[in-house]
Amino acid sequence: MELEKLTDLFPKVYFNIGIRYLLAAGLAFLVFYVLFRSRFLTRRIQQAFPRTADYRRDLLYSLLTVFFFTIIALLTFFVLRPYTLLYVSLSDKTVWYWLLTVIPMFFIHDFYFYWAHRLMHHPKLFKAVHKIHHLSTNPSPWTAYAFHPLEAFIEAAIILILAFTVPTHAFVIMLFMIFQIIYNVYGHLGYELFPAGFHKTWIGKYINTSVAHNQHHARFHGNYGLYTLIWDRLFGTVREDYDASFEQATGKQ
Repeated sequence: MELEKLTDLFPKVYFNIGIRYLLAAGLAFLVFYVLFRSRFLTRRIQQAFPRTADYRRDLLYSLLTVFFFTIIALLTFFVLRPYTLLYVSLSDKTVWYWLLTVIPMFFIHDFYFYWAHRLMHHPKLFKAVHKIHHLSTNPSPWTAYAFHPLEAFIEAAIILILAFTVPTHAFVIMLFMIFQIIYNVYGHLGYELFPAGFHKTWIGKYINTSVAHNQHHARFHGNYGLYTLIWDRLFGTVREDYDASFEQATGKQ
C-alpha cells in the first residue's frame, strides 16, 4: 500500500482505537471515580485515591500508546495483510468458526503478555521500558494504556502476532481487542467486582482479578498475568498475600 494512502488512513484508525479506549476507561472512571465513588468504597482495593496529576499523566501516555496501536494495526491489516493468515471475507466461514478462533487468540495473548511482562521486570529493562506504567502504584482506569513508547510497541505487537498465528478475520481481532481493553480497564480499576470467595472457586483461582493486578502495581512483583493466573500459578509467581488481599477487598476476612 502506498504511503500516501496509509497517511490518509492514520487519523481514522487512530480515532477508532482511541475512542474505544476513551469510552472503556472514561465510562469506568465516571462510574467509579465520579458518580458513585462513595457507593463502591467497600470494594475499593486501596482506600486512598490517585492524585489528579496521576490521572493526567496516565491519560497522556495512553493517547501516545494509541498511536503505536494505530501503527501496528495499519502494518498488520493493510501493509502485511497478504502475508498473514487473515481471511478476506466474513462469509468465508461460519459464525461459529469466528467465535472459536477467539479461544486461541485469548490464550496466545495471555501467554505472550505474561512472559513479555516478566521480561520487562528484568532489572536491565525495567527503568527503560516498564517504569512509566509503574508510576501508578495506585492505578485507575486511565492506567490501562499508560505505557512508555517501547512498552506500547510490545503491547501492540500482539495484533501482528495474532494475524500470523490464527486463521481469522480482521474484524474478529478488532472485537477481541475491544474485549482486551475492557478487561485491561477492569484490571486497573482500583475496585474488585468479583464476589467474595470467587478466588477460591475452581475457575476463580485461575482468573486474573483487579486485586491481583492492583497488588502488582503496589508491590511491583508477582501476579504478572493479563486475563488469567494460569501462568502465575504454573510458574510460581502468584503473590503469597493474594488471597488475603482479595478477601479484604471483598469484605470477607
